[in-house]
Amino acid sequence: MPLTGKQLIAGKWLDGRADTFHGVNPASGENLEPAFTCADEFQVAEAVNAATECFTKFANTSPLERAEFLNACADEIMALGDELLERVSAETGYPRARAEGERGRTCGQLRLFADWIVKGEYLDARIDTALPDRQPMPRPDLRSFNQALGPVAVFGASNFPLAFSVAGGDTASAFAAGCPVIVKAHNSHPGTSELVAQALAKAVEKCGLPGGVFSLILGSGRRVGAELVKSAGIKAVGFTGSFSGGTALFKLANERPEPIPVFAEMGSINPVVLLPEALKGSAEGIAEGFVGSLTMGTGQFCVNPGLVLAVEGEDLDRFIGATTEALSKVGAGVMLNKATMLGYQSGGAKLRDQQGVEEVAAGEATGDEGGFTCQASLLTVSGKDFLENGELQEEVFGPTSLVVKCRDRDELLQAVAALQGQLTGTLQCTEGELGSYGDLVELLRQRVGRIVVNGYPTGVEVCHSMMHGGPFPAATDARFTSVGTKAIERFLRPICFQNYPENLLPEALKNDNPLGIARLVNGEKTSDTV
Repeated sequence: MPLTGKQLIAGKWLDGRADTFHGVNPASGENLEPAFTCADEFQVAEAVNAATECFTKFANTSPLERAEFLNACADEIMALGDELLERVSAETGYPRARAEGERGRTCGQLRLFADWIVKGEYLDARIDTALPDRQPMPRPDLRSFNQALGPVAVFGASNFPLAFSVAGGDTASAFAAGCPVIVKAHNSHPGTSELVAQALAKAVEKCGLPGGVFSLILGSGRRVGAELVKSAGIKAVGFTGSFSGGTALFKLANERPEPIPVFAEMGSINPVVLLPEALKGSAEGIAEGFVGSLTMGTGQFCVNPGLVLAVEGEDLDRFIGATTEALSKVGAGVMLNKATMLGYQSGGAKLRDQQGVEEVAAGEATGDEGGFTCQASLLTVSGKDFLENGELQEEVFGPTSLVVKCRDRDELLQAVAALQGQLTGTLQCTEGELGSYGDLVELLRQRVGRIVVNGYPTGVEVCHSMMHGGPFPAATDARFTSVGTKAIERFLRPICFQNYPENLLPEALKNDNPLGIARLVNGEKTSDTV
C-alpha cells in the first residue's frame, strides 16, 4: 500500500480535516512526498470513542491471543522490507544500518512481550482462600490480579522513529496489557509512522480484533496532542521527548476532571564520573569510548553523556587532551529536524555564556551543503561554578558535554549531590574504588535509574531487567521503566474479588488454574490448583 498521508481511525484510512504538512529530509532540507493531512478534534474524538468501545473485548482476550497479535505486528513490520528502511533514512538522516538495527529492536521487543505475557507473571495473581473458622474474625475469600488500565495515548519520539514511536515500547507494552492504543505520530517522520501503522492495521485485521484497538493520528503543533490527552476515554499517556513537552502533557492530564498518569521519559544529562585510579590508568582509553558515546547518532539520544565529573589534575588533563584530539576528527552530524538543530545551537550558546564555562574542543565545522547539521563540542567549568549555577544542568540535546573540574573528593561529592534526577549515572573506576567510594555510589543511587560501571550510557538493552526511567526531571514517575518487560506495569491496575463465585472468576484466579501460571496462594508461590 503506497503512502497516503491519511489518518488511521478505527481501521479506516481517512483524510484529516485540518491543515497539511510534509516530512523533511534533514540531510538536504527538502520536502518529502506525499503531503500529510492533520486530524481535527472530531477525528481525535472518533479514535478515542472507538478505542473505548472495544476496550472490554480487547482487555479480556487471553494472554495467548494477545501474544499472537504482538507477533503478527512484528511479522507485518518485517514484511515492509526495504521501503521502511529507506523512508526511515530519508526522514531522519540515519544510515541504513541504524534503521535496520532499530527495526530489529522494535520487532524484538514486540516478540519479547509476546513471550512474557504467556508466562502470566505480569498478572501477579494472588489467592487467599477463605478461613471461616478463624478467630476472632473469619477471613473472606480474596483474589486479585492485574487488569488492563484502559485506552492509552502514545506520543512518537523524534529520535527513535521505530523503537519509541508507532510500534515502540509504549505501544508494545500497552498492547501486551490489553489496552487499545492511539498514537500521535511525530511530525519528523510521518511516512515512517504511516508505514508502521499500515503493518499494525494488517495485524489487527489478521487477528480478528476490532479496528479501535489501534489508531494513528497526525497533527502539526500541540493542538492534536492536547485534544487527545484531554479526552475522557484516555486512561494513560506514554511519552518520550523533551522536558517541556512531557511537563505540558503532565499538566494537561492532571487538570482533567479525572486525572490520569503520564509516563513521560524526558531530559537527562547522564553524568559520567571519572574516579582517580581509573583515570590515571586509562585516561586515553576512557576518552576514546566517551567520544564514541557522545557523538553516536549525532548525540541525539536520551542517554547521551552530557556531563563529566572528576577531580582536577594531570590525569584529567590527559583525558581532556585525548578527547580534544578525537573530537577534532568527528565530522559535522545531521540532526533530526530544524527545530532540533536550532535548539542545539541556542542551548549550546547559552551554556557557553555561563560564568566560568570554556569551550576546549570541537568537531569539524558544519558546511554549507544545506540540511540540518551540527558541530560536536566539549566545554569545561570549575566545580565551584557548577555548584553555584543550576543552569549548567540543563540538557543540550546533541553532541555537547560539559566537564566539571572539581577541586578535591569533597567537591566531587558535593557536585554529585547537587545533581537532578537522571536516567543514568556512569562510573569509570577500579573495583577497589567502587568499594571505597561507597558514599558517592549511594548519592548516585538516589539520583539515577541505571548505574553503568566502566561503560557508557548509550545503548539501552531491551530485556527483563532494564530500567529506563529515573527521578524527576528524567521521568514523571521514578517507579516505572519505558523499556523492558516491566514497562507493562504502567498500563495495568490491580483488582480484587471478594467472595466471588469461583466459576465466574477470571481464568487467572480460578481454582483449577486453566492458564497454568504461577500464583501466590496463601502466601506460597505455586502453579498447583487450589
